[in-house]
Amino acid sequence: MFGSILQRMILWELTKVFLMSLVGITGILLMAGIIAEASQQGLGPAQILAAIPLLVPSTLPYTIPATTLFATCVVYGRLSADNEILAIKSAGINALTVVRPGILLGLAMSAATMGLYYRIIPYTHYLLRAMVFNDAQELLYSLLKKHHEIRFPSFPYQIFVKGVKDKKLIEPIFKRKDAHGTIDWVAHAREAELQVRPSQGQVDVLVKHCVVWGDSSSGVLEDKPLTVELPKDFGKQTQPRPRDLTWQEILDRRVQLHKEINDIKVNATKFLTWKHLLGETESLPHYLESCKNKINQAQQEIVALNVELQMRPALSLGCLFFILVGCPVGIWFSRSDYLSSFITCFLPIVFVYYPLMLCGTGMAKEGKFNIVPLVWGADAVIGLMGVVLFWRLLKN
Repeated sequence: MFGSILQRMILWELTKVFLMSLVGITGILLMAGIIAEASQQGLGPAQILAAIPLLVPSTLPYTIPATTLFATCVVYGRLSADNEILAIKSAGINALTVVRPGILLGLAMSAATMGLYYRIIPYTHYLLRAMVFNDAQELLYSLLKKHHEIRFPSFPYQIFVKGVKDKKLIEPIFKRKDAHGTIDWVAHAREAELQVRPSQGQVDVLVKHCVVWGDSSSGVLEDKPLTVELPKDFGKQTQPRPRDLTWQEILDRRVQLHKEINDIKVNATKFLTWKHLLGETESLPHYLESCKNKINQAQQEIVALNVELQMRPALSLGCLFFILVGCPVGIWFSRSDYLSSFITCFLPIVFVYYPLMLCGTGMAKEGKFNIVPLVWGADAVIGLMGVVLFWRLLKN
């Protein structure tokens, strides 16, 4: 019966080590990886601090399984090193009683990870995109402070500055590109200030002592505001990726895509019938090719959504399968230096589980093979390994 003093003690030890490890590993991942990259891209300290709470949920599906495995190796390795496992077996207590708290932790963390995937992670992705867009003016200033220039392929202007002081651009140079990517207009000012108007898709540039070259205004000294057009898709929510959708949004989007495919087929049938009756068949091949491309695009998106629906529970259950491997290995190593048992457990995870998961997911998105075995193959391999290890543990 679960709930004995022994099991509660083991569960408490697992929980303590898990929470401390989770905070540490998540903090290292944020500081060494995501925050460093954000700083390199020109984001300011205020933007990074605001983004951290939105970035943490996205890291948890990767840090929770690792910390679950780490906690298991630490606790069960110490119990075995102190001969407590041997004493428990000598008292006639089944080894399964000892590992039940670990299995409970694995189930709880799998459920928690799946809960994060259901809504929290996609919602924080949405908030992060919205935060960057709503603070577009600060983002532009941060990029200019960091790199002294802004040059994006989709941006119709290039901006170069000597420096940025408060909200003033020092000796800015604005270059406009035509449809062919050629510079056809240049403005050089002593000072300038940016005011972003995202609703109009424009940036007002308040300039002082500005000289303009290009078109009919070549060589003219102007102090009136310059209007810089933003890319047409700036700030607009493009079609979100499957990973950015909540569980219900994925299901709704899949139904919508099936309806779109059906509508394309119905409309194509009506159009073909009408054109044949009129005897106008010259444009039919081009029309049919267009319909085929739209159907293929919708079907590819459906496959990606189906893969996402399978991948989320598969990654979530990784916590449980890691426990099945970590408990026996931690007990058999019987060492208080838990790092050796953790590394031994983590090697097959790194070189077997995640490569199989990534390769299987990539192949599944191509739509050429059955999704289920490809996405769940990594879990099946680690789960089978854990069952064999557990069987040997209980047998001995």
